[in-house]
Amino acid sequence: MNDHRGGRLSAWWRGLGYLLGGLGTGAATLVALPVLPAPRAARGWASWHRRRADRLLLAAPSGPVRVGWWRLLAWTGSHAVTGLAFGAFTALCAGNTVTTAVTLPLWWALPAGTRAGGFAAGVPLTGWGTALTLGTAQLAAFAALTYVAVPLLARLHARLCVLLLSPSATERLARQVATLTETRAGAMSAHGAELRRIERDLHDGTQARLVAIAMRLGVARELLDEQPESVSRLLAEAQQGTEDAMAELRAVIRTIYPPILADRGLAGALAALAAGAAITTDLDTADCGDVPAAVEAVAYFTVAEALTNAAKHSGAARADVRVGRDGDRLTVVVSDDGVGGADESRGTGLAGIRHRVLALDGTVRVHSPVGGPTVIEVGLPCGS
Repeated sequence: MNDHRGGRLSAWWRGLGYLLGGLGTGAATLVALPVLPAPRAARGWASWHRRRADRLLLAAPSGPVRVGWWRLLAWTGSHAVTGLAFGAFTALCAGNTVTTAVTLPLWWALPAGTRAGGFAAGVPLTGWGTALTLGTAQLAAFAALTYVAVPLLARLHARLCVLLLSPSATERLARQVATLTETRAGAMSAHGAELRRIERDLHDGTQARLVAIAMRLGVARELLDEQPESVSRLLAEAQQGTEDAMAELRAVIRTIYPPILADRGLAGALAALAAGAAITTDLDTADCGDVPAAVEAVAYFTVAEALTNAAKHSGAARADVRVGRDGDRLTVVVSDDGVGGADESRGTGLAGIRHRVLALDGTVRVHSPVGGPTVIEVGLPCGS
């Protein structure tokens, strides 16, 4: 009961500040209309209000507003009207509440001419009985109206702001197509670079070892009858070269699709990662259902890279890994208690994670303020 009442008071207080602020910004919007057609100024002004609305609705903060020009103009007009109207109503109710509370015990000090109106027009204040009755009734009415109406009006205004400043379905589709085009180009570039790396590893490493093995075996065949001791040495070197070549092949294969995923599945592979991590790692893997191999690989590499970053760059002592299915998406969240400040441009592996995830039309969110903690959240589509 107390928690509910405290939440209500908190909502009322936040709504009061929001609407009174809207009164000022609504008036400022009217004054600034000649300037707002400048795209940068209009979008900056709208983005600031969108963040205010998100905070009031306790929603995750959104990025810069990127809606069409007509929706931006519609919001500008709407905010100028509703900001002034809702703000003025709030100021009227709250102002009368405060004024009544202050003047109620001081009615007798009012000039005689003003007592004829008193708290209710047409009813003269002739004594404490009349003053207390009318004053208390008026105070209760304005206080109740303010307490009930302010949170409702604030949420209505905030939701209207979010509605007008959110991209339409057509704009979201166009942005998604543009993002997919960009990420597909990046994925193709990364794929080409990965193929070149694999080819180089096989050519310079495994292929060279196999050539050396073939040469040793050829020499051994020629010396089989004449120098059996040399043949024994060559066969031993060929055996060692074969083992080295197999080790290199396994290393190359791991960068494509870790065999442990095929052997243990995603949960087992992540358990092995957590057990072998350089820092203490808590792992929680819910029932993920049937996950495509490509999604498993990206989830595995995401966790592996994030744990490596936490150990090498953040100075973390502990990490937390949560993997679960949310409808048709696999969610991977890796957090650590390090110093934060992760920056993709400094080559900490975050760019690699992003490229892998975006290639599957996934989402990546990185929250790493200076001082920590660092939280990496990845969403991957994996079918229904």
